[in-house]
Amino acid sequence: MTDQNSPVLHLLDASLTLNSNTGPVEILHDISLDVRQGETLGLVGPSGSGKSSLLMLMGGLEQATGGTVTALCQDLTAMNEDALARFRRNNMGVVFQSFHLIPTMTALENVATPLELAGVKDAFPRAQAELEAVGLGHRAGHFPAQMSGGEQQRVALARALAPRPAILLADEPTGNLDEANGAAVMDLLFGLRDRYGATLVMVTHAPELAARCDRVVRLRDGRVDDAAAREAAE
Repeated sequence: MTDQNSPVLHLLDASLTLNSNTGPVEILHDISLDVRQGETLGLVGPSGSGKSSLLMLMGGLEQATGGTVTALCQDLTAMNEDALARFRRNNMGVVFQSFHLIPTMTALENVATPLELAGVKDAFPRAQAELEAVGLGHRAGHFPAQMSGGEQQRVALARALAPRPAILLADEPTGNLDEANGAAVMDLLFGLRDRYGATLVMVTHAPELAARCDRVVRLRDGRVDDAAAREAAE
């Protein structure tokens, strides 16, 4: 059972090493970090600093090779792939820069599918309601290829939020969008977060998006940039 006083996400000395053709590559080094219920955390830093990898650890999409990663008091590092998939399905929504919609499914089907997999009986009515919430009720029968990038990202948002996840992870959610569409998607993301009370962790290069977060963690070379953290605290 989740302790109300416990962090939603807890990382203790979490490290990630991946194998490559030239040998092991150390991606993340001894990351210790807590994220509280309802908090909005921005992950920033230069390209290659480990932001997306850290987000993947938080979502169990990558397994830490050292330390521990705990979500909702559950140890993700102790779970196998099937258990991680079930945990994500029941507790997490993930929004990627590249949308990851299923091209052969309509917008409605894309949003309804994770609800069906979770055993939700009114999956399609709820999916329609989520599309309405992001202003795309009229596009429910359209396929991804028939929609603009901004519309596809809004469908991806609806899909991520339809199961009412406790944790929402977003990896550069406006990275493939123009300024106007990016601003609209971010307004939706924060608005839906507020409506459902989810904890939001977001990777972004955009200073204006980071400024909207409750807290910002800067990464450098796979480590939390302690100098930046000290400056922010002063």
